Amino acid sequence: MLLGIVSDTHGHVANTQRAIRMLSSLDVDQVLHCGDIGSEAIVKLFSAWPSHFVFGNVDDDQATLFAAIDACGQQCHGRFGRLQLAGRRIALLHGDETSRLREAIASGEFDLVCYGHTHQPEQHREGDTLVLNPGALYRAQPHTMAIVRLPEMELTHIPL
Repeated sequence: MLLGIVSDTHGHVANTQRAIRMLSSLDVDQVLHCGDIGSEAIVKLFSAWPSHFVFGNVDDDQATLFAAIDACGQQCHGRFGRLQLAGRRIALLHGDETSRLREAIASGEFDLVCYGHTHQPEQHREGDTLVLNPGALYRAQPHTMAIVRLPEMELTHIPL
């Protein structure tokens, strides 16, 4: 299974469309969005895949975003998502709640912890947990996203 992981779109449609083209070319199976979605228009761009969203600190109108996610048949996990895909346990959050991020990483409960917020691509291991920030599709240079192959846990950051 190939996961596309994005974050911090902040409602910026043009940058998100570049990521969508890349996700399509890579033939991903599902998409994870690590928050700071920014607008309903962003949600609709991911309708080609089963997609999972969490809210970030700038997602003020959560009711509207939740309705858009639901209308597209996608999954909204609020501020924290727990997923099991291809036999791997995945945590999905924005990362602005640093204690929650640290707890998810330290818990040993997850094979993969995906977060955003910093607008900086990052990856490291803590024990058996792969910690991943895909970077950002807005206010970053370069704009980046990530791909993870499951269950192998092979990770690639992709500049756009």
